[in-house]
Amino acid sequence: SASVAPVARGLRLHLSCLSSTGYTGVRKAPSGRYEAAHRVNGRKVQLGSFDTAVEAAVAFARAAGQAPAVVTEAGGLRLHVSSVNSTGYRCVYASDSGRFQARRDVEGRDVFLGTYATAVEAAV
Repeated sequence: SASVAPVARGLRLHLSCLSSTGYTGVRKAPSGRYEAAHRVNGRKVQLGSFDTAVEAAVAFARAAGQAPAVVTEAGGLRLHVSSVNSTGYRCVYASDSGRFQARRDVEGRDVFLGTYATAVEAAV
């Protein structure tokens, strides 16, 4: 299988660890082609059928907007990137104040780790 491209045609693509295609909003149809769709006001909008998963992911990024830029290393540490979290990082959540909270599940309990100015700081 082909590798997943994080960028194509100048757009940051929405990567997904949950999709077998590797991209959010992209699925492989029984025909073997790749279909792209996204939601607008709760309704599914079909974006088309494409020869490759990357082409479908580009269509999704054009319709939904580029994926946020994500730093994968900071302070000599490798960060835990997440394709399902809107901040781009595991255990990091945007608060209503515009700051970022780091939280982690420890033995079934939600543990608050702190509030930070940026998502990268919270991820470290």
